[in-house]
This record gives sequence, structure tokens and C-alpha cells, in this order.
Amino acid sequence: MSEIKISDAIQYIGVDDKTLDLFESQYVIPNGVSYNSYVILDEKITVMDTVDKRATDEWMKNLEEVLDGRTPDYLVVSHMEPDHGANVQNLAEKYPEMKLVSNAKVFNMLNQFFNMDFTDRGIVVKEGDTLELGSHTLQFVFAPMVHWPEVMVTYEQSEKILFSADAFGKFGALDVEEEWVDEARRYYINIVGKYGVQVQNLLKKASALDIQKICPLHGPILDEDLGYYLGKYSTWSSYEPEDKGVLVAYASIHGNTAAAAKELAAILEKQGAEKVVLCDLTRDDMSQAVADAFRYDKMVLASVTYDGSLFPCMEDFLYHLKVKTYQKRKVAIMENGSWAPQSGKFMRTYLECMKNVEICETVVTLKSASKPEDIELMECMAKELLQ
Repeated sequence: MSEIKISDAIQYIGVDDKTLDLFESQYVIPNGVSYNSYVILDEKITVMDTVDKRATDEWMKNLEEVLDGRTPDYLVVSHMEPDHGANVQNLAEKYPEMKLVSNAKVFNMLNQFFNMDFTDRGIVVKEGDTLELGSHTLQFVFAPMVHWPEVMVTYEQSEKILFSADAFGKFGALDVEEEWVDEARRYYINIVGKYGVQVQNLLKKASALDIQKICPLHGPILDEDLGYYLGKYSTWSSYEPEDKGVLVAYASIHGNTAAAAKELAAILEKQGAEKVVLCDLTRDDMSQAVADAFRYDKMVLASVTYDGSLFPCMEDFLYHLKVKTYQKRKVAIMENGSWAPQSGKFMRTYLECMKNVEICETVVTLKSASKPEDIELMECMAKELLQ
């Protein structure tokens, strides 16, 4: 079991998974992911969430080691997504006297996942309810749509710990040394990003609590400089740019659009852009491209025309931005087409559906390879974008 120290009374029993290639069957996780679970040892012993079925055996071993022959009194279920709730029935069957503690929406979902009657096993809590464990007291705070409708977080009053469900999580196993922010951003934008208003609501509730430590369901326990992590979540959930810079996202078939995108990137740098990031949508990780689009305050979309419309990877990128509520940015368009450039109007159609997105008037239209006059137009577009 990973040597994760929380406190004498609160033990970590989670599991690292480095065998999973795609989180939620879509997000590449080169450094794996952790499924976090915790046990509070008190007069009433409480398990805080279970783990993914992939980690069942190791998790059960960790739990039994911490229990050391004792029996849990409660299982708190904060989120029913299978990477956290997969072992609810297993634990309920193993410990028939144990009560399940959660909200009404969770109990409504249990029958969707399990063939077991939990009617007489449940303690249904409401917003603000508390549960006395002995020297520890759990306070339940509802967080609907962060990022499922049944989600709640739990505040332990004596040690001032927030068990934050999927909030403040990140990709990456716990034994991997890496900065929190990049994989936390990619996790947040792609999984929770649509629900900024709901995250803001949770942050307001959290501001009323004296939080000294955050225990999420994925990623490391946070116990220093909590203002930094809360600040990142405030920025991300309000859809404000995190950094000044330009993402140049391009979709190219034979290389001409890619070459033009690189020429434009050089022009942007020459004109004083603080940061320019190139993204090849045909090859680069889509979730990273989406995260970078939200990170920076400006973006260039450069796409070839394909079958009279958008090249599929650009369409996919814009679809992701739309679903994740991309907004409050300035965007420029560069289109290409050997005989009938059309991609620009389709990219514009996506952007016009987004809130507070300023579209540059200057549009670069290429016909195959860029020419000197195209470079001049790129310079004009870059100037407008950076204004």
C-alpha cells in the first residue's frame, strides 16, 4: 500500500493504476491514475468511498490491513461513477452490519449499478447534515453536477479535512513525481469543465469552511498553499484565461496548412506574443489541445477544407470546445482549400455559438501553399489578434 500520510486517525487505502491507457475510455493517461479511498478510525469506523473494479483486490487488502480485524460502521458514498463506486456492493456484502451514508440521489442510483436491496442499509443525509463518529464529525455538503447530479463532498470538522470527491483531482498515479497543475488542468477542463457555474457554487460553500487539507478521489492529498489550488479552480470554473498567450491549432492534410500555421506562429512571436503554442490536431492529444485552448486568452484556428467542410479533427476539436463551454477569448481564422476554401465559414459558425468570443475580422484564405501576399495578410491578422 502506498505510504500516504493523512493523520493518525485517517488512513489512505487507495490504489494506483498504471495499466489503464484511457481514462473514461478517451483521455490518455501516460502516468496512470489513482483511485483514492480513506478510512476514519474512531468509535464509529468509516470508509470514505470505494474504488474502480480494476483495483478491487488491492483495495480490499489495504482496507483489511487498516481495519486489523475491526468492522466498519459506515461507508460514505460521495459519487456513484464506477471508478469510485464499483465496490459498494462488495463491501456491503462483506460487512452486513455496515450502513451506507449518502444522499437520496445516490440511493436512487444504487439500483442502476447493483442487484442488491439497500433499503434497510441506508442513512440518507441532506445538505448540512452531520454524522458523529466519536472525536470526528462529518458534515455533508452537496455538489450537484460536479460533475454528476448526485455528488456530495464531506467536511471533517475536527481535523478540518475536505473529502472533495472529483473536485481538485488530477491524472497520474501518486508515486509519479510531477507538477500538479498541468494534469489537474487537463483533468478539470475535459471532465468537469462544462459545469463551471456548479463549481463556482461549490467554491462558495467551501469558502465558509476552515479547510486545512483536501482529500480528492484522484490525485495527491493537498495540504499546503491551498489558496493556489482554490485559485486555479476559481479561474478555470469562471472561464477566465489562465495565461496570456496564443494557441495555434491546425488541421493539415499534406503539410501546407501546417507550414502556414508555423509561419503565423513565427509572426506572432515577432510581433510580441508572450507565448505561442502550436498544436497539430491530427496528431496531438485532443484533451491537451482542449486544455490549452482554455489556458490561453487567444487562439488561431487553421484548417484545410475537406469534402466541402471541416477536416474531421478540427470539427472534433471545436465540438469539444463547444461542449466544455469555451468562452471569453479572442480567436482568428485561417482557412485553406485547393479549389474551394470553405473551412473558415464552418469554424466561424462554431465560434458564433460560443459566449463572449471575439472573432478577428481579418481572415487568411490560402489556396494550397502560402504565397508572399498570404504572409502579409497573416501579419495583419496577427496584429489584430494581439491588439
